Amino acid sequence: MADSTNSLRKRVSSARRELFERLLAQRNEWGHWTGELSTSALSTATATLALWLVDTARVGSSSASLSHNELVHGGLRWLVEHVNSDGGWGDTTRSHSNLSTTTLCWATLQAARGTNRQYQSAIDRAEDWIRRRTTSLDPAKLAEAVTAVYGKDRTFSVPILTHCSLAGCLGPTPACWGYVRSLPFELAALPRSWFKNVGLPVVSYALPALIAVGQVRHHHLPSRNPFARLLRRLTRQRTLDLMNEIQPTSGGFLEAIPLTSFVTMSLAGSDQVEHPATLAGVRFLESSVLSDGSWPIDSNLATWVTTLAVNAIAGTPENTADFDQTTRAQIRDWLLRQQYQEVHPYTHASPGGWAWTDLPGGVPDADDTPGALLALRHLAAGPEIDPTVRDAAEAGLGWLLDLQNRDGGMPTFCRGWGRLPFDRSGADLTSHALKAWHAWSNDLPRLSSRIDRAIKRGVEFLRRSQRSDGSWTPLWFGCQHAPQSENPVYGTARVVDALHTVAHDGSHSTFDAIHHAHAFLLSAQNDDGGWGGAPQTPSSIEETALALTGLVSAPADERRANEAMERGCNWLLRQIESGQIEHPTPIGFYFAKLWYYEKLYPFIFALEALGRVGRRLDVPGSDSTRVSRHSRERFDAGFSSLSPQGG
Repeated sequence: MADSTNSLRKRVSSARRELFERLLAQRNEWGHWTGELSTSALSTATATLALWLVDTARVGSSSASLSHNELVHGGLRWLVEHVNSDGGWGDTTRSHSNLSTTTLCWATLQAARGTNRQYQSAIDRAEDWIRRRTTSLDPAKLAEAVTAVYGKDRTFSVPILTHCSLAGCLGPTPACWGYVRSLPFELAALPRSWFKNVGLPVVSYALPALIAVGQVRHHHLPSRNPFARLLRRLTRQRTLDLMNEIQPTSGGFLEAIPLTSFVTMSLAGSDQVEHPATLAGVRFLESSVLSDGSWPIDSNLATWVTTLAVNAIAGTPENTADFDQTTRAQIRDWLLRQQYQEVHPYTHASPGGWAWTDLPGGVPDADDTPGALLALRHLAAGPEIDPTVRDAAEAGLGWLLDLQNRDGGMPTFCRGWGRLPFDRSGADLTSHALKAWHAWSNDLPRLSSRIDRAIKRGVEFLRRSQRSDGSWTPLWFGCQHAPQSENPVYGTARVVDALHTVAHDGSHSTFDAIHHAHAFLLSAQNDDGGWGGAPQTPSSIEETALALTGLVSAPADERRANEAMERGCNWLLRQIESGQIEHPTPIGFYFAKLWYYEKLYPFIFALEALGRVGRRLDVPGSDSTRVSRHSRERFDAGFSSLSPQGG
């Protein structure tokens, strides 16, 4: 047994060193990480159609020479070359075919192919795929099926059907617009503080789509209600002006290709092809195309992956020489520059938060802000904290405290919206906030009482939202193999890590929730030793690493957990040693079920997990990160006293 443990220690140490060096090597010229998002069939379909519609609308105008023929046909070729074997498309080249993306790709190929018949085979196969899913290409059946995917949330169902109408795939105008639900774009003219009370049918970040998509539908098929027609006519220009105000200098709303494409095609389709927002959207799409003719789901996640990388590196003893003070200071200063110092024009968020990207289309949110705060604390590397960092942390922590919902959980962007999925409190967001608050609680006495109350409320939210099987589901990550595309392994691992962190000081009774979470993670392990996003789903590097990160908080003498961690660690090490670390898995969805993968996730998550496992295996250099003996004994006692049943 001792020989087996020693062998595992050596393999863990070697893999950590390799991951650490390779992760450092992937920094950009400014010293932080940019990452690399997966290419996207959905983004490619929407961007291609948007540019084709812009060119079509410009025919006969003075700007008709500004043709995007090369980009359009590059996008069409990429779609044809990357169709799945079943004739459909998924969001990424490693995703299962789904109705939304297949419908968008089919409509784009139908509309923009021109006289080029080389695309006909892909169109025919896509139509067969859609028929198998919906029984018919009848516009009413197709609209019903697309709407059913998203339920009450119209954030994406209405833009998808708008895309199909503009492509001519739902029949002739204006009849085709009868299949597109009307969006009340006039509500965007109301004061922003009213939004959470008026029941918008789209989530908080989709305001540009509400305006542009609502206007193109109204342009082609105005409401029969005379009052609604008058109100929309009166607010049309005001809402267009508002879109100008919230459009970032890059032209990309949230730096997201699909959202910007939907806005651009809708404006072009409503005689607004020369509107400043349309022109800016076109410039963004032109600048975002990849060398192979496709588009990614978003420009980059630079701030997010940088903070994840820093926080993973913080748990590795190997970093002392290579991750020196100069490197830390360089990343710290860059992170400080990413903090928002003014009220955000898009969401009206107060100063103090961080977004996922360093580009102008970012919006401060409740996942990236905790990540940045944790990274800044790790980069401080000692009890003496630079006053500039302290001020930034105080502003960021206050921003998070102000965002906390009434239920104790954390929303993504805006407090109190609460109705649609991506505006509700999320277990993963709440957990991240708990860790950030806890990390800084002893350094900022002016906020200590507020932080303590917020942690207690956050813990109670998590206890209430734990499922009967011991799991939690995250808001921003999914598993394409799991029922409802949920990822309870990600959610549970992140929550149990946070609960274990705040339990160390003995003031929060979380032992029962942690115990049941460990039981879920143990039950979700596959026979091969790895984990997928849910029980009985294929193992992945990302999800195995996350599960290990969650399980390391199990008591040191818990035999079943130790055996599971050893099996999981061996599976993870085999993937690293065989080079599979280079192949990320789609474990994220972005906005309303838009899948993506990120090149750096396997490296970051695996490094974080092996850092935790290494400390548990007593790898030299890890003693400084252990919890106090009193805290560990108290946790072990609480864990062992619980029944293995219940939820």
